[in-house]
Amino acid sequence: MTYGVRVPQETADPTAADPFSAARLGSLRLRNHLVKAATFEGMAAGNLVTDRLVSFHRAVAAGGVGMTTLAYLAVSPDGQGAPNEIVLRPEAVPGLRRLAEAVHAEGAAVSGQIGHAGPVGAVRGRPSLAPSRQFAPAAMRFTRAVTEDDIARITADFARGALVLAEAGFDAVELHFGHSYLVSAFLSPALNHRQDRWGGSIVNRAAFARQVAGAVRSAVGGSMAVLAKLNMADGFRGGLWIDESVEVAKLLEADGHLDALVLSGGSSLRNPMYLFRGDAPVEEMARAFPPPVRAVFRVVGHRLFPTYPFEEAYFLPLARQFRRALSMPLVLLGGVNRLDTVGRAMGEGFELVAMARALLREPGLVRRWRDGDRAESLCIHCNKCVPTIYRGTHCVLVAPGDRPGHGPTD
Repeated sequence: MTYGVRVPQETADPTAADPFSAARLGSLRLRNHLVKAATFEGMAAGNLVTDRLVSFHRAVAAGGVGMTTLAYLAVSPDGQGAPNEIVLRPEAVPGLRRLAEAVHAEGAAVSGQIGHAGPVGAVRGRPSLAPSRQFAPAAMRFTRAVTEDDIARITADFARGALVLAEAGFDAVELHFGHSYLVSAFLSPALNHRQDRWGGSIVNRAAFARQVAGAVRSAVGGSMAVLAKLNMADGFRGGLWIDESVEVAKLLEADGHLDALVLSGGSSLRNPMYLFRGDAPVEEMARAFPPPVRAVFRVVGHRLFPTYPFEEAYFLPLARQFRRALSMPLVLLGGVNRLDTVGRAMGEGFELVAMARALLREPGLVRRWRDGDRAESLCIHCNKCVPTIYRGTHCVLVAPGDRPGHGPTD
């Protein structure tokens, strides 16, 4: 097995055109170039790992991916964005270790996505922090602007959270700098109206992200690979756009704290469908919310969830701009359904390719491809999996008894 083997940089294999060749992520060697993207599972209880969550990731690991990503893990109680999220603290270590061991037993590596939800927490009606004070309709209250003390505390929380994963035996940590979560909100000119050293120019708005990345790297050293998920574009008027996002990526690359960037886009706060593309499950999403929020969502849902036509690898045109500007490893995601798309992305210089919905539909997709059946994924991008995140993320086309985490032992 290659999943946790640390190899010197000079002896690591270069990127190959074969998706099933070994891949390198920092000093971590993966068995292939295919990754399960971070997708909130909604399977924690008491903010801790459950048997169901272990089974979910074990199934994806057994299905052949090089690495699976546990998501989303809040670095502090006030960093939660939804129910049934893991909060990183010492009590979480035994369950996280059990999950890591289950994934390793199937030959895959495991990463954990950590972050602070910031203003996104308001979507579920929670009191929330943000770069600047703003009204949150779903919560029917204003967010609170973070203070200098908050920034210092949350930076330390990221570092402590990464150490929790390291203690549990995780191979990598992914920093959530996307989707209008707190660090992402600092990057966005539409959400960050600060007049201090954390706002204004893109260099100032990127300072929090750079500080967090540095703190995490200092905490874990070379014991883990460190990635960051970064928005290429927020997907709403006045938000972060690719010109400034590339500048952020250059700053992060120059700092040298990250082993890779995961290129994403969209906003859980204002435009989730920019990330998902395909059909917009507005009515299903409305039913997933508690009654007060449900009523508001039915009024504004079609504006929050506009329909975008689905295209294979829809983020690739934006991601190419980053590939041209950077030399660091990049992870492509966004509607990858076909093995030839993976090969094409690798041919253009992307080290890893991440999938989410395709693996919800077929946890064994990578193994099927590896064994010679190269037909595209069965995922039809109906996006009806999206509203299931609050009760256990799953593909609605898969029978309950066939879903990971729904076996007789769970």
